[in-house]
Amino acid sequence: MTDLTSRAVVLERFGAPLALRDFPLPAAPPGGMVVASRYGGVCGTDLHLQQGHLDVPVPLVLGHEGLGTVYELGEGVGHDTGGTPLAAGDRVMWASSIACGTCVPCSAHLEPTLCERRRTYGVNRSVTEDAPLAGSWAEHIELAAGTTVIRLPDGTEPLTAMSLACAGPTMAHAFERRPVRLGETVVVQGSGPVGLAAAAMAQLGGAGRVILAGGPAERLSLAADLGIGTAHVDVVGAADQEDALAEVLELTGGRGADLVVECAGVPAAVGQGLRLARRGGSYLVVGQYTDSGDTLINPHQIVHRQLDVVGSWAFTGAHLARYVGLLPALAARFDLARLVTTYPLEDFASALRDVANGTALKAVIVS
Repeated sequence: MTDLTSRAVVLERFGAPLALRDFPLPAAPPGGMVVASRYGGVCGTDLHLQQGHLDVPVPLVLGHEGLGTVYELGEGVGHDTGGTPLAAGDRVMWASSIACGTCVPCSAHLEPTLCERRRTYGVNRSVTEDAPLAGSWAEHIELAAGTTVIRLPDGTEPLTAMSLACAGPTMAHAFERRPVRLGETVVVQGSGPVGLAAAAMAQLGGAGRVILAGGPAERLSLAADLGIGTAHVDVVGAADQEDALAEVLELTGGRGADLVVECAGVPAAVGQGLRLARRGGSYLVVGQYTDSGDTLINPHQIVHRQLDVVGSWAFTGAHLARYVGLLPALAARFDLARLVTTYPLEDFASALRDVANGTALKAVIVS
């Protein structure tokens, strides 16, 4: 333990304002490292955590997506997870969670995202534990042994990487569950970071058309300007939502999309999305990460359309590695840094506020 300290943003109680606290800067643990957390992404899940929508231990340092520079390597660490040599000062990203590897979902079902004892930075690692600096909204983060850490490719812009830091790996996992097929028509519901990641990655994956159905209009306009999506429909701001959905259906050729990807996080979107898929098509549900409540659906739409309905939950370190590997191709096609608004660490309240009211598409805290 050193005499140095590190500032971090702490969720002390559900529904209460966050606090900026000082913690002792730890030494790097064996098999792990301490990283200077230069960038911490703000995700919609962080809002849900503050509001108490997930049963997590408090107090805790928030931030489950981050990018930083290696501050100190622990004993036995000389490479990232992919075997690339690591040294102090190298820029890295890290997976948000560590699966136990031994529970039934991990060992028998080969589903580490469903791990029963998953440890997630910024979500379920309380400051009362041995390693309190366990979130990215901080000047430093202590990464335990077993964390997937990826050295960034040379030339990668940090804000480009942070633009889809959680959304990109999330969609890498989702498109593993139901891949995009060459020439398909894809409808993406939602135009937040997950929706934009879905649309951009569907385009890279060979989709013929990608229709982005979301809002508000300014967000869709930015997506169009960046080339994310081949058509854009404002469902959120439409005077008549049914007319907007009819427009989406018409853009598919009238029969519906081969694949509809739900990234809205709004329960009512699920019933709408079922009607946007063609008969024999697929519906990939990604956005319902936290329990936002029940909604009415017509199950006849699933049977009549003979839909494959697939859910996808979170991601693993392998999906983060795929996202980082895809960054050069994403950066070459889309100016993703334009999605990002930055905030200094001490202005975390403004970052949360702007995410909540939709004025910041992707907020990133810089320390």
